Amino acid sequence: MKILKIPSRQGWCNSFLLYDNGKGVLIDCASASVFNVCKEAGVEVCAVLLTHGHFDHVGGCKAFYDAGVPIYCGEKEKDLIFSKEYLGIFGGVYVPEFKIARTLKDGEKFEICGVEFEVMLMPGHTAGSICYKTDRAIFTGDTLFAGSIGRCDLPTGNAQELKNSLKKLNKIDRNYILYCGHGEDTTLDREKKFNPYLREL
Repeated sequence: MKILKIPSRQGWCNSFLLYDNGKGVLIDCASASVFNVCKEAGVEVCAVLLTHGHFDHVGGCKAFYDAGVPIYCGEKEKDLIFSKEYLGIFGGVYVPEFKIARTLKDGEKFEICGVEFEVMLMPGHTAGSICYKTDRAIFTGDTLFAGSIGRCDLPTGNAQELKNSLKKLNKIDRNYILYCGHGEDTTLDREKKFNPYLREL
């Protein structure tokens, strides 16, 4: 399984395409340009998995929704995506409308296109933020970045919940590759050693 990192042209979030043999799964979708990148790569996207519902992670979902691709998110995030609180961020943002096909629970395991995922509910950045764990990687969304963490001062954010979520990551023994919602990729061992927010736990 290959992983293609798709940075948003607007400088927003990273989207990640996991693919093999012409089929794949997309994690987060910053803008409509992501749809074209997947098409140009010759990959049929079977599902879009959202880490949370902020505009910079879901702004391009409509293109996939219109193409019949199911979109998943955490069960606590579904009703927040188009809420007045989320759409009012930074004075108001626009998200083309789409619908969620399936919600995911903490600890749930499922398989798409030959990739097995485990859902980790990680509230703090938002109430329904989740990370996706595979056999060798964790897609952290805005919970954890290389050397930093996601902010918790936006609607439904909570500093103590984010700290508790970071503790869950800190307890994992295996050195997973971390694919973050913004910035560079990293590893869990590296963050445990150098990220001040993990080191203080």
